[in-house]
Amino acid sequence: MTRSSLAIVLAAAAGLLPPCLAQAQNLDAQRPQIQAALQAAESGRFDVSQYPPGLTAHPLYGWVEFADLKRDIDTLPTARAQSFLKRYEGQAVADAFRGVWLPALSRRQDWPTLRAAWKPTSNVGLQCAELNARQALGKSDAQWTLDAQKIWTSTGKSLPDSCDPVFALLGASGGLTPALRWERIDKAAAEQQTAVMRSAARGLPPADAALANDYAAFLDGVHARALGWPKTERSRKMAMYGLMRLAKSSPASAEMQLPQYAAALGMSESERGKVLYEAALWTVASYEPDSARRLNAVPEAAYDEKLHEWRVREAMARGDWRAALAAIRKMPKTQREDSRWRYFEARLAEKTGDNAEAQRLFREAAKSPTFHGFLAADRVDQGYALCAWIPNDSAQARAAIAKDPAIVRAMELWKLERPGWATSEWNSALARFDDTQRRLAVEVARDNGWFDRAVFSLGKNPEEQRLYELRFPLHHGETIKREAARNAIDPAWVAAEIRAESIFNPKARSGANAMGLMQVLPSTGAATARSLGVPWGGANSLYDSDTNIMLGTAYLRQMENKYGTPYVAIAAYNAGPAPTARWQSQRPNYDPDFWIETISYKETREYVARVLAFSVIYDWRLNGKALPVTDRMLGRVDAKRKSFSCPTAQLPKS
Repeated sequence: MTRSSLAIVLAAAAGLLPPCLAQAQNLDAQRPQIQAALQAAESGRFDVSQYPPGLTAHPLYGWVEFADLKRDIDTLPTARAQSFLKRYEGQAVADAFRGVWLPALSRRQDWPTLRAAWKPTSNVGLQCAELNARQALGKSDAQWTLDAQKIWTSTGKSLPDSCDPVFALLGASGGLTPALRWERIDKAAAEQQTAVMRSAARGLPPADAALANDYAAFLDGVHARALGWPKTERSRKMAMYGLMRLAKSSPASAEMQLPQYAAALGMSESERGKVLYEAALWTVASYEPDSARRLNAVPEAAYDEKLHEWRVREAMARGDWRAALAAIRKMPKTQREDSRWRYFEARLAEKTGDNAEAQRLFREAAKSPTFHGFLAADRVDQGYALCAWIPNDSAQARAAIAKDPAIVRAMELWKLERPGWATSEWNSALARFDDTQRRLAVEVARDNGWFDRAVFSLGKNPEEQRLYELRFPLHHGETIKREAARNAIDPAWVAAEIRAESIFNPKARSGANAMGLMQVLPSTGAATARSLGVPWGGANSLYDSDTNIMLGTAYLRQMENKYGTPYVAIAAYNAGPAPTARWQSQRPNYDPDFWIETISYKETREYVARVLAFSVIYDWRLNGKALPVTDRMLGRVDAKRKSFSCPTAQLPKS
């Protein structure tokens, strides 16, 4: 322990520091030691005698032990494992340990110990391991059969290897009846899992097995033998699944072949409609020439919200405003009343000359604090609707949550960059908390720099959507303002990009290797640094918040310079140059709102709307007023800013 660490501990012991502050400072001082201990445990070098005596009392010592025991889990003495579980029972670390210990016991076939350590879980592999243990211990009773059958029919997808012995015994003992085998085959067909279909068919009578395998073959590649299948509901569904699968890769082929199978097997309108649905969906998603015809061929009964949306977008993409308006008015009431579609119904009413109806609908949509609600407010020259809830919680109540042992462990693990373990502790704590405690926990997480808890842990009740200060954190504010000014970009846009990309996590990393707050690719970072004439510190420099914001903001400026307007630049930031160029060429000179809505990638379409809405909210956080989103989309940063108000419609019902 360093001299400064010892001084903090002694001061706390003498009562010279408030207990809460003393604990926090003590944990701060011990963090390097616990980090070193975790690393040593994971590399097989941990020796507790080499650390100060206080280490074993640290809140995270259980995780150090877990890391140490996990390395040799297959040879771990039972007594040590049982001792660990006993000492940490009820904590997240015990559940994590059980998750690696039980499979190890299964591998070594130590069934009595596995049964003794067992606790109910949603992990199917562990459920099957426990069934194997019961069978080995002579407990293959009626309940065992029911439990095994429940797993067998739970899904049509492949199950873990530990389930194979269970199903082998179940089959050998007569527990897998033909009806149960067909039930799994049916579910597998719905999931397009043909290997599972063939596996489940192995215990069927020969004729049934041959038919099941032919069903699987049809899903893999449509064939004419299906024309001679028995005219049963199952045959019709298998034909439907196979043609639906074909429609995803070749809509024209599926559409052409559907009539002969429908006639031969007596497919219902609903079954034919599902094939036509897939053909239409996979055509319209790329705005291919046959889109409108295929959409019109789908029976109305087969339409769901997704296809209703695409019918609107397809008409918009062609500039057929009347058809788009008619498509919106065919939507279910709840979908049509969403702010997005209420706004576009107003825009389309406006396009077709019904200005009075357009104004009414704009006023309705403007009550929503969303991208389309903000757009609607601009159309009727209203302020923006935003009913922020800023709870007046006592410091004492928050301090009590901050001292909860699981929350303490979660915050420490987060600071040590162990997000998986931190989330396990977090979930363990929240399972015990009521709504107020959960909200306070989010505040504690925010105070510790763990901002995404507000996104992933709030929203269980609608009122929590109004916790804008929690849901839209503002960190590194000075850096954001500095780099935004340097690049002549609205700082609210930069903050919105960070919120959309990483939720202010400086260590975020995507599967595509985008890194840091603004999720900058190393290649982009290097090129941007070169264009700025600043040294490039390598990929890891993107984890430095100042560096990431500097390069990310400069890249935004480059995107706006290239594409001319922020809304196209935002699309390019998300999707890249090739799709963006395609969308520009497909719909040149389109109004920004229609151009955004007709982006063919759902992720990018939602991303652009999200970033623009977030920009308005961050403008509220930074300035109390906001640049109109209509001006913001076009890069007009000198427009008169709009005020915010709280309409009655947004207040929670008493």
